[in-house]
Amino acid sequence: MPIKAVVWDIDDTIFDYARADTTGMHAHLTAEGLIERFETAERALVLWKEITERHWARFSAGGIEFEAQRRDRVREFLENPVLTDQEADDWFGRYLGHYETAWSLFPDTLPALDALADDYRHAVLSNSALAVQERKLRVLGVRDRFEAVLCAADLGFSKPAAEAFLAVCTTMGLRPDEIAYVGDQPEIDARGARDAGLLGIWLDRNSAAQEGPSGVHRITHLAELPPLLRADTRFGAPSTFG
Repeated sequence: MPIKAVVWDIDDTIFDYARADTTGMHAHLTAEGLIERFETAERALVLWKEITERHWARFSAGGIEFEAQRRDRVREFLENPVLTDQEADDWFGRYLGHYETAWSLFPDTLPALDALADDYRHAVLSNSALAVQERKLRVLGVRDRFEAVLCAADLGFSKPAAEAFLAVCTTMGLRPDEIAYVGDQPEIDARGARDAGLLGIWLDRNSAAQEGPSGVHRITHLAELPPLLRADTRFGAPSTFG
């Protein structure tokens, strides 16, 4: 069955999240007088990401609200468990200001969206919150490229759960085998999409050395996406790994 739609991850797929995160964290820690405490922004980011993954897992399991997990991340990062909700929100808000100043799309994002605009429908499925990602897409100037934006915080389940991928299929009125999903995480994105019946495409911008999941396709640049889709490549085709 030909692919009729492309569903996209956002962070580190079309949006350069890693660069914005590093740049924003450095500016924020400098403004807060915390650089010396963490030595470098890079070391601070390693800790921040570890904390984020742990608390996001709590949220994904349904054990905590989205705003609460964010506040707990701030408390743990600052080693200040008595920080009030308002203080945690204010700290995170100041961080967001620096982070958003560094927002940018990857250079290959707009050319790929332009190349695919006439032949495929487009949507977003993200492990975040709708209010966060809707604003991001609007600021980046690409919200009108996507007919739907679905996010884990609002759906009630996260990738790689099949329910997340099937929700976007339902929203678009398409079967899973009519949709390609593009994301930067080989397991959460590509394998999760494959297991739900979609065409899973791993965007490996860093050319990782490890083997990817079987039955998915790996690309290293979005310029490779249009010819891959137009070749009608489906499961069972020759592996793109190795």
